[in-house]
Amino acid sequence: MSSSPEKKKEKKLEEELPSTPQPNPTPSLPDELLTSCIARLSRLYYPTLSLVSKSFRSLLASPELYKARSLSFRTESCLYLCLESSSDSRWFTLCRKPDKTETEDDVSKNKKNNDDVSKNKKKKKSTSYALCKLPSLHSPPAVFSGLVSVGSDIYNIRSSSNVSVLDCRFHTWRKAPSLPVELMALSACAVDEKIYVAGIHGESLKNASKVLDARTQTWDHVVSIPCSLTRRGALNMRSVCIDGKPHVATDDGVVCYNSQEGKWELGEAKMGSFRFSDSYCEVENVLYSVYDGMLRWYDGEVNVWRSLEGLVGLPKFLPGVSVRLCDYGGNMVVVWDKNMLSSGEKKILCAEIALERRGVWEIWGGVEWIDHVLTVPIGYYIVKALTAMV
Repeated sequence: MSSSPEKKKEKKLEEELPSTPQPNPTPSLPDELLTSCIARLSRLYYPTLSLVSKSFRSLLASPELYKARSLSFRTESCLYLCLESSSDSRWFTLCRKPDKTETEDDVSKNKKNNDDVSKNKKKKKSTSYALCKLPSLHSPPAVFSGLVSVGSDIYNIRSSSNVSVLDCRFHTWRKAPSLPVELMALSACAVDEKIYVAGIHGESLKNASKVLDARTQTWDHVVSIPCSLTRRGALNMRSVCIDGKPHVATDDGVVCYNSQEGKWELGEAKMGSFRFSDSYCEVENVLYSVYDGMLRWYDGEVNVWRSLEGLVGLPKFLPGVSVRLCDYGGNMVVVWDKNMLSSGEKKILCAEIALERRGVWEIWGGVEWIDHVLTVPIGYYIVKALTAMV
């Protein structure tokens, strides 16, 4: 049976009409606009964004993105943590977990024993923190006193004279100029993009000092710490920058380097007790450390160690717990571990502390958040926590 003339006419008309374009389910933005948008996001969200697609991962590792972050004044302090075991080194960076839904008891303490308490539960959004492992980088071994950050780079200076640099923008390692001499028991700190390294000369066993200019990537000589200020071959050195000067604490006291006069001078002996552990950092010209399980502080104005007040919710650290402190954009981050012997694992916990100066004699710490950020085999230990500007 043949089709009617009307149907043939309609079919011919449909063939002649242009087809309606279908909407693109995944519209793409121009690269420049997408880069500009992502540059304005906190870097805490980048590990999650990297899971979206290969193109996102490529964008997050592009020089154009970090140029855009710099031009839009979006650089920020990013936390990095180095862990080591007897066989390898691992690096992690702090990130935000995606939102998750959880329940919270919404009743007052007076009603918490009520049989109908479950009726008063409600859902809330909670965003927590985690440490994300950097890609396999064949990271070189590291020690606390040889790790120091300058800008977006973390320098790993080892006694073998080798120097490696972790570029925290792209999470890649590169080589830096080696130490001109081999130093043992070295300790480093950074002042104005210069890294001051104090240690013991590998052959003469005398005190020696060098400085690396991070901008020019060249080593310069610094007059050695005189033996009149420290014993020959002071083995227990710890360095920190206070008042714009590198300070080195040894068993004999504290010395600081006066770059204008090119000489080492005696510092305040009272501040030197921080050298007995790796639980210390400097935040806005104030030195913080852990002593007897508690946080304390010191500055040149007070010239005495005082307890950090407040800290509601932060535990007292038991003997044997590894604690690391670092400056986090004017706040302080505290990282510590907790062994779980039954499972053979170790929890890594982290807290951010807001610091408030109240007059000359008091500094208060407010706990912004505390989180269990990582679980690792019990054989790993915390080397150091640092921040880089990215």
